[in-house]
Amino acid sequence: MRPVRPDRGHPWLCRGNRDAAGKLGYRIEFQGPAGSRSYDISHPQRRKPVFLGDLVDRGPRSPDVMRLVMGMVKRGDALAVVGNHDDKFRRWLDGKTVRMTHGIEETAEQFEREDAAFKAECRAFIRGLPTHLILDEGELLVAHAGLAEKFQGRFSGEERSFAMFGDVAKQRDQYGLPVRLNWAAEYSGKRTVVHGHVAEPDVRELNNVYCIDTGCCFGGHLTAMRWPERDLVQVRAKEAYFHSPRWAQA
Repeated sequence: MRPVRPDRGHPWLCRGNRDAAGKLGYRIEFQGPAGSRSYDISHPQRRKPVFLGDLVDRGPRSPDVMRLVMGMVKRGDALAVVGNHDDKFRRWLDGKTVRMTHGIEETAEQFEREDAAFKAECRAFIRGLPTHLILDEGELLVAHAGLAEKFQGRFSGEERSFAMFGDVAKQRDQYGLPVRLNWAAEYSGKRTVVHGHVAEPDVRELNNVYCIDTGCCFGGHLTAMRWPERDLVQVRAKEAYFHSPRWAQA
């Protein structure tokens, strides 16, 4: 897969939410009940959403999220990169053995009610998602967990792991979770990097690297960034859908 550079329109970066989309000026139309809806989302300025991955898990309607994002991407109305939860879900769809923790157990239960054709469509879609995108003539890079300069524009197993999980140490913390290294502290690349994955109460900006995951699933906020303005738009989560010991200590 090669980096994508759209010819027109500016992306906004978000993890997907109807309220956030409306606040950003998108026009939203949908037909059908929850569970089988079709969506039509457009923007008067022809802006294009860029979804930062983790489309599934830790929410009550993962199938509808997949329908919305798949439809937009296939029509050319949005872009998306793969997240670690998406990849784990894809492996579950492939029949692989995965640990049923960190939210996939609820996603699996929701998808048990879906037909085989829809599951196959989701599997193919996730398999085809890039690990990172280079946009705006090289000025902007997006990846689920960010990407160090040495991996940008390159595609390998090491790059894929970094893009989905970030820079992690071999040891684990007091909660049994991998220790995350602050790779942005040493970043000096020319591209602005926008990513998610690391949930914190506030947007973190360091050395031209922005982490905009503000813990929506934990009861925090859903955050989007308008590019190239770098304006931040937030909506508060309606409730906490998942508990994380790290978030409790944030």
